[in-house]
Amino acid sequence: MAEPARLDWNRVMAQHNDEILVLAATGKTGRRVVERLRAAGARVRPVSRSSTIRFDWSDRTTWAPALTGAGTVYLVAPEEPEPVADFVEQAVAAGVRRFVALSGRGIEHIDEHFGQGMAAAEAAVRDSGVEWTILRANNFLQNFTEDLWHAPLLTGRLGLPVDGILEPLIDVEDIAAVAATVLVEPGHTGRIYELSGPRRLSYPEAVAIIAAAAGREIRFEELTPEQYRAELRAEGWDEVGVAAMDSLFAVMRAGHLSDLADGVQRVLGRAPTSIEEWAGKAAATGIWSRP
Repeated sequence: MAEPARLDWNRVMAQHNDEILVLAATGKTGRRVVERLRAAGARVRPVSRSSTIRFDWSDRTTWAPALTGAGTVYLVAPEEPEPVADFVEQAVAAGVRRFVALSGRGIEHIDEHFGQGMAAAEAAVRDSGVEWTILRANNFLQNFTEDLWHAPLLTGRLGLPVDGILEPLIDVEDIAAVAATVLVEPGHTGRIYELSGPRRLSYPEAVAIIAAAAGREIRFEELTPEQYRAELRAEGWDEVGVAAMDSLFAVMRAGHLSDLADGVQRVLGRAPTSIEEWAGKAAATGIWSRP
């Protein structure tokens, strides 16, 4: 298939009159997708459990108000797979004609403990009978600033059970740029884009780059899976969460997230953001300063 031409935002937005429903609009990717679409003049409906138009996967009475008037959906699935197919079916019945679903690389290798919601979203949009695009992304660089690995970095030590694997971690800004583009640009129907950063690096190397940008000592410690599970439990994680993280790292150690992918280049016509550029910008905000 021929690759789509680069996006002319002014031309596309002039022709794009449908409202774009963005799920998880306060999340890592969702809020950035909303910002990009709004900056381009798109009609956007951001929804979450705390939005003006409320959306909650577990409360089906919130689905119809969120879907009213939407022609396109940015679909960020819940952890539980059960409601996803019903939502997609209801969305199509309400007039949705295009889905862009966020998923993860290596999704075909997951077990029952991790990623079942993303897998359900992929299956549901494929079977929807309308246009769909799937974005499979590597682990986010923003996990070091907004989520899982931020608090450990502040203590000066991050321990993970990665067994020396290499991974091309990706800047969420790149994912959001790809998502915003394929939400409004023709030519992406039926495509699965694998999204990664520009190079493979080890987690000790990633932590060293972050430490250098932050101007402080932060060390990486290799853990066994047993040690990691014990640390999660000590931090208060329940067994469902522990099993999910254990499953994710098993997929990573098997090498299923290690290869470089070209989705960012194919959609945006540029290379993904490097960890050095990302870390420099993040450090300038003080995000890794000691508490």
